[in-house]
Amino acid sequence: MTTRTQLPIPAHFNPAKVGEVWRVPYQQRAAAAETFAKQQNIQPATLDKTRICLLLIDVQNTFCIPDFELYVGGQTGTGAVDDNTRLCEFIYRNLGIITKIIPTLDTHTAMQIFHPIFWINADGEHPTPAATNITPTDIEKGIWQVNPAVANSVTNGDYELLKKQAFHYVKQLSQNGKYPLTVWPYHSMLGGIGHALVSSVEEAIFFHSIARQSQTQFELKGENPLTENYSILRPEVLVGFDEKPIAEKNTNLIKQLLEYDAVIIAGQAKSHCVAWTIDDLLTEIKQVDPTLTNKIYLLEDCTSPVVVPGIVDYTEQANATFTRFAEAGMHIIQSTEPIFI
Repeated sequence: MTTRTQLPIPAHFNPAKVGEVWRVPYQQRAAAAETFAKQQNIQPATLDKTRICLLLIDVQNTFCIPDFELYVGGQTGTGAVDDNTRLCEFIYRNLGIITKIIPTLDTHTAMQIFHPIFWINADGEHPTPAATNITPTDIEKGIWQVNPAVANSVTNGDYELLKKQAFHYVKQLSQNGKYPLTVWPYHSMLGGIGHALVSSVEEAIFFHSIARQSQTQFELKGENPLTENYSILRPEVLVGFDEKPIAEKNTNLIKQLLEYDAVIIAGQAKSHCVAWTIDDLLTEIKQVDPTLTNKIYLLEDCTSPVVVPGIVDYTEQANATFTRFAEAGMHIIQSTEPIFI
């Protein structure tokens, strides 16, 4: 176990801009990163004897910028912005030891099972996003039904097939002890501003890639119209009503993560995509070697739970989940602590 020397934070980093959207000046940052690497004697990542991966879950505008679609404010109301300020500082201070950064990107289009247009009631109205859960009973009673017009985009016009798949999906969530299907606002829309990484985090990641000569590895999730995909490692449901696969696990990433000496995890939201990803990773670890949990580190002050004031607060569930991860052998750490790996 070795203590790693922390680096100074480069002068370009501006904490006041973390909650804003702006263009990263790539060429300037690239030149600065190469100079910084020489000044601090930072070696290329290929020379790392201890290989450390930083897995960043959905650090995107849609979740992290106030007034965007699914801003994760946590209980303080400034959760994701504060988290990302600490995350940027963590990346810069530990630039010399982070081998690879893997950001995940929640990626959606309009016609997906968790978006309002997918569902209608008897009057042809769509459910209210963020305030509507859909259960098997809701479908059986006709409270909500699949919008026939969506079938053209999702199942080549086969409405009966789409209805069977949707009902099977909602039923599987219930049987598997998952959260019920939540109708979310349109978010992380492919090609939109909300889909992009938070500018300050993108800048830090780019700076790392140049300074360490280590290509950032972007991982997309959530494109499948018939399943949610909170976790980067697997969608909520893998098999359709006809027992044919509708989606698959990200087996390549699972294998890759387990080969690192340490995996540090941060991002949004602690109660949903972060929790689901870690839980799936724990499941995979248990199947291979339960002691591998010792190389998983959770940056607790760089993640916040979903809190919608007056409607829902997932703080307790998120904290309980992290306690379970710690009991399984994972390390709960703070971004300001020196890394001992």
